[in-house]
Amino acid sequence: MTENRNNQEFQRGNGFIRDIKRQVSLVGVGMGNKRTLSVEAGEAIRESDCIIGAKRMLEAVGVGEEDITRGRIIGDEDEKQGAKAVYCEYNPEKIKEIIAANPECRRAVVLYSGDIGFYSGAEKLYGLLKDDYEIKGIPGLSCVTYFAAKLHVSWEDARLISIHGRRQPYIHILARHQKTFLLLGGVGQAEEFCGKLKEYGLTRLKLWIGRDLSYPEESIICRTGEDIKPEDVSGLSIVYAENPAPLPMFCGQIKDDAFIRGNVPMTKEEVRAVSIAKLDLSGEFVLYDIGAGTGSIAVTAAVSYEKARVYAIEKNGEGVELIRQNQRKFCVDQLFTIEGTAPGVLEELEPPTHVFIGGSSGNLEEILRRIREKNRNAKVVLNVITLETFNEVLNAEEKGLLTDVEIIQAGIARSKERGDYHMMMGLNPVYVISAAFGARG
Repeated sequence: MTENRNNQEFQRGNGFIRDIKRQVSLVGVGMGNKRTLSVEAGEAIRESDCIIGAKRMLEAVGVGEEDITRGRIIGDEDEKQGAKAVYCEYNPEKIKEIIAANPECRRAVVLYSGDIGFYSGAEKLYGLLKDDYEIKGIPGLSCVTYFAAKLHVSWEDARLISIHGRRQPYIHILARHQKTFLLLGGVGQAEEFCGKLKEYGLTRLKLWIGRDLSYPEESIICRTGEDIKPEDVSGLSIVYAENPAPLPMFCGQIKDDAFIRGNVPMTKEEVRAVSIAKLDLSGEFVLYDIGAGTGSIAVTAAVSYEKARVYAIEKNGEGVELIRQNQRKFCVDQLFTIEGTAPGVLEELEPPTHVFIGGSSGNLEEILRRIREKNRNAKVVLNVITLETFNEVLNAEEKGLLTDVEIIQAGIARSKERGDYHMMMGLNPVYVISAAFGARG
């Protein structure tokens, strides 16, 4: 029989075979102190014949250094249990290999810190194992629920975010929510966190920092965004932040006078609204704003979508500084300012899903070709004022570089008071062009 014999039980005398899948329990061990381990989790560990987890997780459930080294627990006298295999591993693919290579382990336990449903690797492992094994999920006590209880605050109305080993736009979130729980932990992260709070002007935040939670050396300190220091949040720590004056949540539009302007041209708000609508942004995306000027398109997109990654590309030094000022004003740390001329500066950037071109410096065809190389399925929207640039777009369409071209002419007029009268004063007409990339060109 080539079928996985380890998952089958022969029913003698009945003339059939019944599939019995081996059981794998994904167990949240809580805060790391054995006292926070749930009764159900403890039973699963005692009844298992194989325990897998990172070294810190194994130690949290009482597996000693010697047991980890030799890969086996022999006769736990307190629990009167038999030998258990021990594997010090946290990589999901390698855990799958371990389980598959050890068919004698009928009940395996994989340990995770905190709760398996909160920024946990359990989800990925479940996807790898669910077709071949009976999976049981056993939740644990997360650091957020523990910390909230310690501080006597509710967490159901707070934003929860982890930047432990990952990049997230946490400034955008801290600036716009009254309550945020933030998990920290990573090389250089403490310095970055403290620096960003000051750079983006979030000095009024009130911050409670918890470290070594549930352990005898547990500590909780309170700081502000002004006086926090890297040593306060070094290592694995959790921060509860209260913002006394959250920024408003914009819904796709920002008034022109809200931007820091300078002498650099800016896409006016009416044209900006049409252009962003034509980009058809949603969810997670990567947007290039080429010829970004003051960054009005880039900032509006970043403000509206916290999971976006937005690259504002501008060659003018004053424009670059204005973009950075607007980035800080609107607290959008998922926006990245790139100084230089396209297409050259696009080389090292990740492929875009959407592209807005407000200025091309005569390089439109080269820019379009480079973007198509990076992602043929990117959506493109252009703002065109001059007839020469408009002709470049038509040439790109004729060559097959662009397809599904839609052209809108936006003629905006605003009223001005002249004595007792109101007169309509027209702005420069703008072509808003949306397109996809063609198969040739």
